Amino acid sequence: MSKKASLTSVKSKRSRFAFVSDIIGELRKVVWPTRRETIRLTAMVLVVCVCVGLLLGAIDYGFAELVAKVFLSGG
Repeated sequence: MSKKASLTSVKSKRSRFAFVSDIIGELRKVVWPTRRETIRLTAMVLVVCVCVGLLLGAIDYGFAELVAKVFLSGG
């Protein structure tokens, strides 16, 4: 094995470990939300999901009824 290939292999392994080390360092800098904030934001997401689901369900039902009356009226 040549000296250049050996250095490339060592550099490659070092950069992989440096990458993991950098990730850990960045995660330590993150300002994580408190438990109370997490619960409040989770509740907000669930409420918005339910509201959007109901709205889309109502629109779908309305279009289904409209199509049934206009195109499937049997007339």
